Amino acid sequence: MSIALIVGLGNPGPKYQNTRHNAGFWLLDQLSPQNPFRRETKFHGEVCRAGPWLLKPNTFMNHSGQSVAALANYYKISIDQILVIHDELDFPAGKARLKQGGSDGRHNGLKSIIAHLGSNQFLRLRIGIGHPGSSAQVTNYVLGSPSRDDQIEIDRAIRVALKIMPFIVAGEIDKAMQELHSQT
Repeated sequence: MSIALIVGLGNPGPKYQNTRHNAGFWLLDQLSPQNPFRRETKFHGEVCRAGPWLLKPNTFMNHSGQSVAALANYYKISIDQILVIHDELDFPAGKARLKQGGSDGRHNGLKSIIAHLGSNQFLRLRIGIGHPGSSAQVTNYVLGSPSRDDQIEIDRAIRVALKIMPFIVAGEIDKAMQELHSQT
């Protein structure tokens, strides 16, 4: 099935713009640079139409599901037509993976989306940001800026993901996975 909604997860505002948690926003900003995002209060986020709908929730990470559900319900977009792009602590910086369904993996944005949609069967594009080594440091880590070397690796993974995005949007997930997983 083709993708009708691509959600990039992050936190709104300049304070969070360069933080690891905003990897989803970073990719969306590059996905359609010629189509500006506009604030849509009924969707609690910024939206853009670039083939599929692009959405950056303005609800902060822990309440992303409110925004995703509002847009998906309004346009009657089914769960299997949604791609969520998010930062992934369990992967080193620069590794990216596609995954269909699964748990929230302790990611509060995913937890909120699953709760609001009533399903975990959406597609995820996980952008590795590395792990600080201790669970006690996770909050400060994801809300901090990556090192220069990590940012280079994250940007490389985003470039690869952008190249395979047409396969994802067309519903050619196996082909997209093969390309993405062999290059990151």
